[in-house]
Amino acid sequence: MHLDSGHPLAAGLTHDSRLIRAYRGDRPSTTPVWFMRQAGRSLPEYRELRAGTAMLDACLTPGMASEITLQPVRRHHVDAAVFFSDIVVPLKLAGVDVEIVPGTGPVMAHPVRTNDELDALVALDPAVLDEALAPVIEAVRLTVAQLEHIPGTPGPTPLVGFAGAPFTLAAYLIEGGPSKDHMRARALMHSDPVAWSRLMAWCADVTGRFLRAQVLAGASAAQLFDSWAGSLALTDYSDSVAPASARTLEYVHDITYERDGQTHRVPVVHFGVGTGDLLTVMHEVGADTVGIDYRTPLDVASERLGGAVPLQGNIDPAMLFAPWSTLEEHVLDVLRRGESAPAHVLNLGHGVPPDADAEVLTRLVELVHSR
Repeated sequence: MHLDSGHPLAAGLTHDSRLIRAYRGDRPSTTPVWFMRQAGRSLPEYRELRAGTAMLDACLTPGMASEITLQPVRRHHVDAAVFFSDIVVPLKLAGVDVEIVPGTGPVMAHPVRTNDELDALVALDPAVLDEALAPVIEAVRLTVAQLEHIPGTPGPTPLVGFAGAPFTLAAYLIEGGPSKDHMRARALMHSDPVAWSRLMAWCADVTGRFLRAQVLAGASAAQLFDSWAGSLALTDYSDSVAPASARTLEYVHDITYERDGQTHRVPVVHFGVGTGDLLTVMHEVGADTVGIDYRTPLDVASERLGGAVPLQGNIDPAMLFAPWSTLEEHVLDVLRRGESAPAHVLNLGHGVPPDADAEVLTRLVELVHSR
């Protein structure tokens, strides 16, 4: 499927941006930088705007979601906006009773623990998202229109769409909320492979439609998050999780556009937490760029990936609270190690902590752009 001619990639607005070039493996002269969770609680303007509004309500109010997405671009002059939403939004819109509880995270009213509960879940047709995602599509369109004209940026800023990988969604659905070890999810994987496959296929179709909708509406790249995959052994990930992640990415892999007489695919980033041993398989599910958390040095990650894969990462978020000289030294080390890959997008090795100093993030962007 070809993108509409007005899409930022097809129109040539973002195709040659620092970010998209790096995701293609074409290293720009200036390293692009953005931060996971850059739109959110670390910004005072975000806290003011969201006061009194529940998280999922904010995600599904197009004007508010768009404004929150734009805030860090205006403030920090990062090289990408990341769409403000949550990985459980498509679950909510598909009919799952889920809320985001402050201080806890996503909580399911009815965890999936029995075959009857699984039957009820998979009976929810993912196709309803084609209409239910209208607020998300509108928010993306509002955002993209304004990203063309952000003062202080080198040109139209690409929007990164995102979605949660099937394993992370399945873990939430089974555990009922956040979990340290995802014991129930891993137990189901081994005790009932058929049920596990049904659950993962449903999650892949739901989150894949969410990602596809963002791309078609104007996102210039897609990032798949597997926040909980680090709890898995390599064999379990390869056999029981990777196929569903590949199925998710099929929802964007057929989206192409023409530039300079060539057909290009929308770039895909795959990121997981604690996944240093899974990087090769995470790439093989269909990612163009692999995000690296703060535990694995970029040169080590690049070696594991054969030195042929663009990388994203991997500043330790804890360093944001260190003295500037310590943070600067760490950032320069990350940049140096990133030279081992064909291209590198500087990012955190996880999300921006809610109590991070916004001025430190701005200064960090200036440091990277000055190199």
